[in-house]
Amino acid sequence: VSLKVKPQIEEKEGKTFDVFTAVEFKTQVVAGTNYFIKVHVGNDEFMHLRVFRSLPHEKKPPSLHSYQSSKTKHDELAFF
Repeated sequence: VSLKVKPQIEEKEGKTFDVFTAVEFKTQVVAGTNYFIKVHVGNDEFMHLRVFRSLPHEKKPPSLHSYQSSKTKHDELAFF
């Protein structure tokens, strides 16, 4: 799921991430699923992503809802 929204993050941030590795995630079931994902983006930098995946019958790809940059490895991944 995180790799499918990587281009959306890169466009919003105006840069390309050589490293983009999900290291933790949580889910919230709604009319679909919200994924809260901690992503390592290189060096000691992390981002928290909120990605929405609609119900299967809607046949839509996962979409980036929001994100938080300037996170660290030890920042708690929380619902936002």
